[in-house]
Amino acid sequence: MHPSMAEVDRLVNAVDELLDSPGGVILASFRSYLRKRVKMLAVVFTLGFMVTFPLTKNFIAWLIDPTRLPDNVEIIVITPVEFILLQVGLAAHIGLLCMVFVFLSEGSWHASKNLAFRQRLAELNVQTPRPNRTVIITAIFAILLSCSGIYYAWNWLIPMLLEYLTTDAQTAGLSTEWRLSSYTGFIANLAIASAIGFQAPLATLLILRMEIVRRATIRSYRRHIWFGAFLLGAFLSPPDPLSLFLVAMPVILLFEAALLFDALSRKEDNANS
Repeated sequence: MHPSMAEVDRLVNAVDELLDSPGGVILASFRSYLRKRVKMLAVVFTLGFMVTFPLTKNFIAWLIDPTRLPDNVEIIVITPVEFILLQVGLAAHIGLLCMVFVFLSEGSWHASKNLAFRQRLAELNVQTPRPNRTVIITAIFAILLSCSGIYYAWNWLIPMLLEYLTTDAQTAGLSTEWRLSSYTGFIANLAIASAIGFQAPLATLLILRMEIVRRATIRSYRRHIWFGAFLLGAFLSPPDPLSLFLVAMPVILLFEAALLFDALSRKEDNANS
């Protein structure tokens, strides 16, 4: 057989194995159910936007308070519509977060209760999870990790980078006047990047416990995952090495901690992994 055809066959077999795994069954049920919930998700987004929009003005005023800015920094507005567009953008992001949270919560609940899903798990000799317990615990840990990421960004990452970037510019003799949308976008990107990055241990444990990928496989691709963490940091953080490092390193450390926890809590799998 031609070498390229052999590679294609291996790829097809790998995809088939993934779809037949418990994780693949969950994803298939998850996708088919949530396709029917588009209107409900649109309503959730709209409600999140409408509730949040009146609060964005006070939030922006709190964010640009002089006590939260480095010394000799001024916030400026370049265009007449910049402030209102910023309010719309913030409200839209909150609405999107609400939609994603409902999307994941309801989809996970339905997938875990789906009869075909539970029958498939029985065929694969995998213990059937309790829907309420699994979803609730996952949601709680996701929220706690997100809050931890935002806390890290707000109390350490953002102040450190603002001070560093301001001092660097002022040392070069430049005036530090920041555009309002750029300043808030800088903070929002770092907070979102940290909130997403801090989900690394949860995502790793879910992938391992649902047997989507084996522990040995993840370990063999450790360098690629590390590189992906730095890519995430480069995509979501400002374009400087310090920001990249401070965003990527917690993701890598949490990922390694999840691998260690899984290895210690599942001794019986060591022979297979």
